[in-house]
Amino acid sequence: MSGGKKKQKSDQIALSVVDSALEGCQVISPEFRYVYVNDALLTMAKRTREQLIGKTMSECYPGIEHTEMYGLIKKCMSERTPQRMTNEFTYPDGSQAWFELRIVPVPEGVCVLSLDISEMRKQAINLERARDQLRQAQKMEAIGRLASGIAHDFNNLLSVVLNYSALLRDAVPSEFRADLDEIVMASERGAALTHQLLAFARVKPIALRVLDLGEVVAGLEPMLRRLLRESIEFSAHIDSNLWPIKADPGQLEQVLMNLVVNARDAMGSGGKLAVHVRNIELDDLHAELHFGMTPGAHVMLEVVDTGAGMDKATQERIFEPFFTTKAVGKGTGLGLATVFGIVQNLAGSIWVYSEPGKGTTFKLYFPRTSETAIPLVPLPPATRLTGTETVLVVEDEGPLRAVVCGILKRAGYTVVEATDGAAAISAVAGHDGPIHLLVSDVVMPKMNGRELADVLHEKLPKLKTLFMTGFTEDAALHQRLVSPGVALLQKPFKPAALLRRVRELLDLPVQ
Repeated sequence: MSGGKKKQKSDQIALSVVDSALEGCQVISPEFRYVYVNDALLTMAKRTREQLIGKTMSECYPGIEHTEMYGLIKKCMSERTPQRMTNEFTYPDGSQAWFELRIVPVPEGVCVLSLDISEMRKQAINLERARDQLRQAQKMEAIGRLASGIAHDFNNLLSVVLNYSALLRDAVPSEFRADLDEIVMASERGAALTHQLLAFARVKPIALRVLDLGEVVAGLEPMLRRLLRESIEFSAHIDSNLWPIKADPGQLEQVLMNLVVNARDAMGSGGKLAVHVRNIELDDLHAELHFGMTPGAHVMLEVVDTGAGMDKATQERIFEPFFTTKAVGKGTGLGLATVFGIVQNLAGSIWVYSEPGKGTTFKLYFPRTSETAIPLVPLPPATRLTGTETVLVVEDEGPLRAVVCGILKRAGYTVVEATDGAAAISAVAGHDGPIHLLVSDVVMPKMNGRELADVLHEKLPKLKTLFMTGFTEDAALHQRLVSPGVALLQKPFKPAALLRRVRELLDLPVQ
């Protein structure tokens, strides 16, 4: 075979290889005309050879001369040096793809080799997004633990302030009572703040029950409308036959109120606000692409507004405690942090979409439950707040223990006090006569309130129990506390609330 035929054969083989390659290949002349494209490039470009060959790049893609890719091709053409870049390409139908481009000089001009990396790019973006969300979740978890501890200690202090203020109010001259009322109101505002902190900290709610989310939203709708200005058009769309979820109805109302108030504040001159509740199945792919979501049956609560919207930087911080875009004194920065904590605590998830000037959408997903409701039996209301029974008070915080014991003694009760579980067991052993009621903190060192109650009930089977709780990180215990003869008193509390709860328990028939 002659040398010319051998070269021709070799060129044919090379061309066949390039034509069948998975990598796109295009040769562009010095006049920026397409002189060769392989099959892979045609697939990537979604064009035919007739649409490209012989035409300039500008004719095929108007405006391409202003792109980075065109600039690198021009540089390679003039300097005869290889270039490399990652290019995001938008098709006429609006779809996008990512390509790794290698631009090399050839005798005919330049050769551009294209490798479709769209799938790898998507995976990398999703992985980085998952890492960002994981870092955010870890940061929020750490802040949540701190918030829970602060709220627990603050609740104890507020209980002391509220109770001594209430006791003093009846003992001081009338001209000083207004000042004490101010102290009480400030303490109550502090109590509301600690409740938000604890909700943010994902503390277990104690009123979990099986419910219909649609009924919760419908019941709250009149109040929501009163919160909104006349310039805001409000609508609620609740599907029928909603799946049941397991949640604390009070916390769900808090979630919806926070979202609606935020939406209202984002629509200064008015707009539209819509609430939707519907069943939805999240598939594996959706859960995979949205970090924190789980596949399966959910009930979705969607809140959509036409307000100012948020940029990306703001969206990344909206669930942080104390972060707010509102003016000083207009918000605590705990609203969305509270929403986040409640939803996460219910094994749910949140998706947010917003753009500046285009409003905001919140989608909250609550998992469907197969459980049935267990009705709660309320205690009969107390008819008096005094008594002569014996009460064992166990509280490791000295000032709080002192004020609780003082309130009970003033009401006529005999009080035995102890600083912790071990001291309580010793006090019971050394006490002559019956003990009718245990009033104990839930979280104490060495032995918690539930463990102490179990020990004492073995010796005193008729002993009734009132747990004082600040909803701390050990609140998982709460799910085992609600039973006949056992009740909860949330910190901070006032003297009347303590005495009413004590009397309600003591008036219960002995089991």
